[in-house]
Amino acid sequence: MLSRRSFLRSAGTLTLTQLLSGCDNQSTALRVLLLQGSIPPQLLKAFRQQFSKDQSLSFKPTAQLKDLWKQLQSWQVKNRDPQGLKDWLSKLPLIDNTSHKMSDLVTLGDTWLEKAIQDKLIQPLSLTEIANWQKLGSRWQALVKRDEVGNLDLQGQIWGAPYRWGTTLIAYHSDQFETLGWTPTNWGDLWREELRHRIAVVDQPREIIGLTLKKLGYSYNSPNLSQIPNLSSQLQALNQQVKYYSSRYYLQPLIIGDVWLSVGWSSDILPLIAKNRKIKAIIPKSGTSIWTDIWVQPRAKENNIDLSTLTKQWIDFCWQESSVNQISLLTDGASPMIHTIPTISAKIKTNPLLFIDKNIMNNCDFIEPLSELNKQEYKKFWKEMRKSEKGE
Repeated sequence: MLSRRSFLRSAGTLTLTQLLSGCDNQSTALRVLLLQGSIPPQLLKAFRQQFSKDQSLSFKPTAQLKDLWKQLQSWQVKNRDPQGLKDWLSKLPLIDNTSHKMSDLVTLGDTWLEKAIQDKLIQPLSLTEIANWQKLGSRWQALVKRDEVGNLDLQGQIWGAPYRWGTTLIAYHSDQFETLGWTPTNWGDLWREELRHRIAVVDQPREIIGLTLKKLGYSYNSPNLSQIPNLSSQLQALNQQVKYYSSRYYLQPLIIGDVWLSVGWSSDILPLIAKNRKIKAIIPKSGTSIWTDIWVQPRAKENNIDLSTLTKQWIDFCWQESSVNQISLLTDGASPMIHTIPTISAKIKTNPLLFIDKNIMNNCDFIEPLSELNKQEYKKFWKEMRKSEKGE
């Protein structure tokens, strides 16, 4: 997924920047550039309190993953061509362009990891000596172990530290479904005749083809799509059901009742259902996709620069028990340690959209890298699915 942009997030949270960033000068001991809303301010405050006031820590929130990606690119331009930095910075309106100092850690979405490795924007992390790394679930460890071109590799190096995750959900308007006499429980419900032209979905091929694969009993990451029976016809049938494709505005039609059901990311949907009692959400029984926010280390001029002690402390702090509860309660996401810590908040444990049933969780998939051949096949199926919208 290229973004998890939410039109519902309050612009007022940007005012936290001055409170969280600290003094970003040459003596700053730790610089972290993070996705806005992915770490609670309370957590940053608690971490700061562990150190003396003389030790400068900088935490700068940025609204979009794509802008964090641009910042990673700009640092590499500076490393390769310092004269070209000015042009790059002019394209980064949401980044504080007054500070050119490279951060120690940056938030990156897991689906960007392959490209970041290929483009040499980041470098491996030394996490094995961190106690909580050993407690992190094996599937989370496997997600960030990659080879030198970004492919999953259990023998590969560690390229990121997962600290928050969420899912793709089905959100629906409860009033509209009362008239139908049923509520959605699984992906197959999207194909029911009653929902024809009553659905909005994110405009993302891997998500839409993936949920269709799930409906047919396959993984989001299934290769060789042409060999999967009925996939093409199922995609065509789903296209007839969908009224809107949009990765930014898929929830607004649901709010006003223009559609009855929307498919999108939990980071957008969870704050909506907290404010609007008529909107409900479910995780499909057959499983869904998982997205993950991870800490990555920008690549320095000389690679293999080891993590500082303070940087390791911050990563470990995000995996500690109090942090796990706060991330899961206060960020519209969940900590990857949610099932491993001994005491989890009752508010989390009783929320099936966060504390997911283990049987369903086992059926969920990360969106993994594909071979170039399979990428082209996904593009082909997506184009075929959507061509009727253009009258072809």
